[in-house]
Amino acid sequence: MSAPHLSPTQTRQILVCQHRTCRQQGAAKVLAAFQASPVNGVTVSGSRCLGECGNGPIVVVLPEETWYCRVHPDEVPAVVQRHIKDGQPVKAMLYRKYH
Repeated sequence: MSAPHLSPTQTRQILVCQHRTCRQQGAAKVLAAFQASPVNGVTVSGSRCLGECGNGPIVVVLPEETWYCRVHPDEVPAVVQRHIKDGQPVKAMLYRKYH
């Protein structure tokens, strides 16, 4: 599964849940790690609850709707390099409920 072809007006987005449970599980550090690894054409933002409390921190890559669960800050470089830059989701980190 590779990243979809995006039109010039589309951008990719990385959402990192910042709701209470995900924040207790370290989501603020995950968000900071993504923000510290910027990629052209990709926006990174905190989101409201993504409805998966207890499985966080949750990260969703759009527009392909790839879900990652229990993401640790030290795993962010792998997601950025392998998924965002190389177009190959990190299979070991995928949220099995959706993939």
